[in-house]
Amino acid sequence: MEAKRYYQGTGRRKTSVARVRLFPGNGEFVVNGRTPEDYFGARDVLQRDIRSPLSLTNNLSSFNVLVKVCGGGVASQAGAVRHGVARALLDMDTELRAVLKKAGFLTRDPRMKERKKVGLKRARKAPQYTKR
Repeated sequence: MEAKRYYQGTGRRKTSVARVRLFPGNGEFVVNGRTPEDYFGARDVLQRDIRSPLSLTNNLSSFNVLVKVCGGGVASQAGAVRHGVARALLDMDTELRAVLKKAGFLTRDPRMKERKKVGLKRARKAPQYTKR
């Protein structure tokens, strides 16, 4: 069987979609053409979050990661990137499924913004009640 040039995975969270490609390399991470520090700003939690599947499987310095992410806010984009990286690692080696699943990286987070209902101001906020 022929080895692939790269491994890919698609991650989603809320309305964010991340397309992730893992290339054999030295651990370089690129998100929308920028470094994660530039893209996610000073939020260390998000930068650790996107690298967590790689560090869990001891592949942090063995792959270059190229990510294209769109939609949602920065936190949901980081969640989508984490999901995509985990799926790309699974594309590389199916033996990692148990480890990634136990950590919860393969489960798509189903929480979405609730839609606005008719007669209400927001999803659940009712107009102010006036007695007289």
